[in-house]
Amino acid sequence: MTTAANMTMSDSAARRILATREKQANPKLMLRVTVFGGGCSGFKYTLDFDDQMNADDVTLEKNGAIVVTDESSLPFLQNALVDYEQTLMGSAFKIKNPNAASSCGCGKSFAVEM
Repeated sequence: MTTAANMTMSDSAARRILATREKQANPKLMLRVTVFGGGCSGFKYTLDFDDQMNADDVTLEKNGAIVVTDESSLPFLQNALVDYEQTLMGSAFKIKNPNAASSCGCGKSFAVEM
């Protein structure tokens, strides 16, 4: 297991992960961020809660909260911020990714410049 040195997590994302861990009564719960080919713009994010680590996982920790991703997703997440936003329209985890050249209105799909 290695550390995702070039990713960051906001305080609000850390608080939400910890709150979900407490609500689920599962101290191993982590937010898993994965990047897959597909979506409307070429790549898409999948965010899920998980309590299992895989051999190729990379972690990011803040205040006890953990975000985990895999080594193949990491290049697409370099310098990205994992955030949690609450608005009048709803609340959700968001990936603020400087590598995304464009993104779709759904907020889960993005394209990169090659």
